[in-house]
Order: sequence, then structure tokens, then C-alpha cells
Amino acid sequence: MSYPPPSGGWQDPSAAGPQSGPPADPTLPMAGNPIPTQPTPADPYAPAGPYAAPAYPVGDPYAAGGYPPPAYPAYAPAPSTKTNGLAIAALVLSLLGFTSCITAPIGAIMGHIARKQIRETGEGGDGMAKAGIIVGWIVTGLMVVLITVYIVAIVIAVNSDTSSGY
Repeated sequence: MSYPPPSGGWQDPSAAGPQSGPPADPTLPMAGNPIPTQPTPADPYAPAGPYAAPAYPVGDPYAAGGYPPPAYPAYAPAPSTKTNGLAIAALVLSLLGFTSCITAPIGAIMGHIARKQIRETGEGGDGMAKAGIIVGWIVTGLMVVLITVYIVAIVIAVNSDTSSGY
């Protein structure tokens, strides 16, 4: 039984007649083109013999390719400024003032001198000098308050009435 041809001139491939082989695989190349496993003589990658090495360069297929140079030059490192040694000493002596009362005011005074030197020479360490000044004067003030409290407590204890009859 045959059906009339569809409109638009399209032909049904199954109605064309019996085929001589299995139906065509859509993944294979079209008729007239070689099968990928059979290179043509014009193929530059075709081996010269059955066991010949391939004509293309053999290497690591996963090797990294060359990268272009960076578009902009890298930043130059910051010029290293020398840190004022007196600023370091001021901070250390101010911090040691927590354990020995005498070094805190020395550290604060050295911090003032270090800041003056830093302004004149342009060295680094202004923050350390300022920290030495602040810590030094705070510790000195706390020590003065503590010594005043001890002196007042001693004076009160000496002047208290101890005539309880003993």
C-alpha cells in the first residue's frame, strides 16, 4: 500500500525502497567522506606505515601554554625608611615602666626627643615615639597617684590614736 506524497516535496526515506544494509548511523560521516579511522592520502596526520609515529608533535597534551607578559609593570617596593632607634627605646622603656616606676618618665621624655629627630630627619617610627610618650606619661601618672595613696595611708596610720590602753 502506498500513500500519496506529502506536500512540500518531502520524500519519506523508508518508502524509497528496500535498503541493502542496516539503517545509517547519524554519528558516522556522510557518504563520500572517509571514515575517521581511515585517513586519506592528503591527510597531513596520516602515518607513513602501519606502525609509524604520528606526524604531529608528540608531547604532554596537558602542558601549560605560554602566557603573555603582564600588561602593566609590577609595583616598585616601598622605599624602606630607617626607624628611629630612640623611638624604639622610648616605647620599650615606657612599657617597662609597669614593672619599674623610674623607666616610664624616661621613656616619655625619650619619645619627645625622638619625635623631634623624626621631624628633622624624616626617619620612620613616629607612631612608636608617640606610643612611648602616651604610655610613659600614663604609667608615670598612675605611679604618682599610687605613691600619693601610700603616703596618705602611712600618714593616717601614724597619726591615728593608738592609745587603746595597752
